[in-house]
Amino acid sequence: MSKVELIKELSNAFGPSGFEDEVCEIVKRELKDFENIEEDTLRNIRCELKQNSGKYKIMLDSHIDEVGIIVQAIKQNGTMNFLTLGRWAETSLPSSKFNIKNIDGDLIESVVAIKPPHFMSVEEKSNTLTISNMVLDCGALNDKEVKDYYKLKIASPGVPAVKCVYDEKKQTFLGKAFDCRIGVAAEIEVMKRLQNKKLNVDVSAAFSSQEEVGHRGVYNNVEKIQPKIAICFEGCPADDTFMEPYMIQSALNKGSMLRNFDVTMITNPRFQKYSIDLANKLNIPVQESVRSGGGTDGAAIHLKDIPTIVIGIPVRYIHSSHGFTTLHDFDAAVDLAVAICENITEEIIDSF
Repeated sequence: MSKVELIKELSNAFGPSGFEDEVCEIVKRELKDFENIEEDTLRNIRCELKQNSGKYKIMLDSHIDEVGIIVQAIKQNGTMNFLTLGRWAETSLPSSKFNIKNIDGDLIESVVAIKPPHFMSVEEKSNTLTISNMVLDCGALNDKEVKDYYKLKIASPGVPAVKCVYDEKKQTFLGKAFDCRIGVAAEIEVMKRLQNKKLNVDVSAAFSSQEEVGHRGVYNNVEKIQPKIAICFEGCPADDTFMEPYMIQSALNKGSMLRNFDVTMITNPRFQKYSIDLANKLNIPVQESVRSGGGTDGAAIHLKDIPTIVIGIPVRYIHSSHGFTTLHDFDAAVDLAVAICENITEEIIDSF
């Protein structure tokens, strides 16, 4: 399968936090030629290169879950209250179409709805929209129809009903879940490119669950792999459509983004410098950022005394139903991670 088709398949896969099974099957299929493939009950996946031989270990990481929703309660009128799995841009939700998985595993198309403006009071019209003002509507006329005909129930999970499309001329993707399926695809591509390389270090891959609800899966991956350093892949928020030019730090088609700081991690400055210097030396496009918000699996990893960098692939409008990302930035992220794994030594790691 080509990398473009893999990115599209991963984007289309159903996999909100806690319900990542479909993504797991894709990842395991792509990793079938690697060693010690493991899957745990959290739906984390781990594997390693065949040539690993007990040297210092680099852990690659990306998270397989996406932001989604979960049914909280079913009303008598057939609409449903819901909660979010992960943090959404809540004002983007009304009128969005979602696929809700029923008890048979079928996807039921539903719409996030709000009270029409015709029925809103003056106060309601001026209030900020929140999840509590929204319902999920599958077209049912009553609660019995929701349960018996559509076979939906409390805790049924959902994701945006969006199919990924690719503009071959512009090499641009439009789809859902690029946070972090674009990172998952990048990690798989890196492992494939390293498959027959002679390296000075060992490389293990971790595909972590439930990042969007608190970095839950990565803790077990770190414990199992016990790496010396880590490279996280992330679908990071692009800022090129709403920031002043001097503040743009994660633009589309400018390469991957390495964050120096966010609210959960100060990136190890020595590992960060090594990576950026290597990118510049090899003419691999790279951007840097200092973020006033956000967080990644790197937050959990670096607290275990593991120097960690985050290679972000810019995505416009993450944590909403649709996002744009580019093959150019995907390739830049892969090239940088491969270069680090090919060039780094145990002595360099000790200097971090």
